[in-house]
Amino acid sequence: MSEPITGAEVWRPVMQAAGYRCWCTGQCGNKHAKAQGRCPREHDQLASKHRGPVHLIAAPPDPLTSVLVAARMTAAELRAWCPDCHTAARRIAGRHHTSTETTPLFDL
Repeated sequence: MSEPITGAEVWRPVMQAAGYRCWCTGQCGNKHAKAQGRCPREHDQLASKHRGPVHLIAAPPDPLTSVLVAARMTAAELRAWCPDCHTAARRIAGRHHTSTETTPLFDL
């Protein structure tokens, strides 16, 4: 089984907790209806007939979490994501994101 070159000590427990299967339950916009609501992609398995193997990543459940914050998270706080679901979830979350820390342009 392939593992990342660095960070395997954090990556491995995340994958074991997820059963080496993508954690996404629709955050990517796909309901994953054929797989009972959870992404069917598994680590090192082919994504499709025409694509190579899936390499799951350990990332925060909130796809908009900054890299700096994510680097400080423990394995228990991370989730297993396939790259396709993580990218799509980031795109969707970014569209719906409204910052609560914005300041008005003019202070009236």
